Amino acid sequence: MIRGGKNKVKGSGLVKIGIGSDHNGFELKEAIKSFVEKQGHEVSDFGCHSCDQTDYPDVAFEVASAISNEKIERGILICGTGIGVSIAACKYPGIRAALTHDVYSAERAQLSNNAQIITMGAQIIGIEVGKKVVEAYLNSQWNGGSERKVNKIIEKEIEMASKHDNMK
Repeated sequence: MIRGGKNKVKGSGLVKIGIGSDHNGFELKEAIKSFVEKQGHEVSDFGCHSCDQTDYPDVAFEVASAISNEKIERGILICGTGIGVSIAACKYPGIRAALTHDVYSAERAQLSNNAQIITMGAQIIGIEVGKKVVEAYLNSQWNGGSERKVNKIIEKEIEMASKHDNMK
């Protein structure tokens, strides 16, 4: 019953990745982007493109929308703590974004929760840890782990959307 679980890895193991950050995460985003490209993945950069101030919700919504519209398969979002981009991305219907700062949480984001997006905090972790987190996430593939629990999340989201639509 997993809906919104379009998080498929191609036979080659290579995926279309969307990456984005605010100004606080720009340096880490650039390093992670280069790392992911060197792994052979196709990367779409949703910004920001400099250290100029950027509002993280704008970037998070773009990455979430691209996943929802099947333009990309997974996303990586970075801000100062990773919290803001996680909250923003999860506001987009059908999106599960998981805050990750270590290899274990990155693996579990995918294996247990079928998270389409991981988020990280540039002020929390460094570039080398960030690379390991991303590598763990991209090397993990959803196989139905915690499906019952994920379905409960999806069902609640559908229920709440229906209530919202009926209030209009």
